[in-house]
Amino acid sequence: MSTKIGGDIGEEEEEEEEEEEEEEEKEEVEEEEEEEVEEEEEEEEEEEVEEEEEEEEVDQVEEDQEKEDQEVDQVEEDQEKEDQEENQVEEDQEKEDQEENQEEDQEEDQEEDQEEEDQEGN
Repeated sequence: MSTKIGGDIGEEEEEEEEEEEEEEEKEEVEEEEEEEVEEEEEEEEEEEVEEEEEEEEVDQVEEDQEKEDQEVDQVEEDQEKEDQEENQVEEDQEKEDQEENQEEDQEEDQEEDQEEEDQEGN
């Protein structure tokens, strides 16, 4: 009987050791799974941060392009204004030239008329 009791005690110790080993294995597996989950979460966070940074860069590029487009538009508007002013100056000059020509023509006509009158009077 004593051997049987000793044998039972040995079996119980083996079972306890097996249970402890299983518990340790379970804990290790759980820890590994937790670490994997944490790593995945960190990777996701890093990806989100990278995406946000990329979006900000894209936004900045778009803003810069808009500014550049506005500046180009402003330059074109300024050029148009300048062209219009030049055209106005040219038109004004043409009018002035026409008026001078008309005055000269009138003076010539008057002189001719005067000469005719003078000749008729003679």
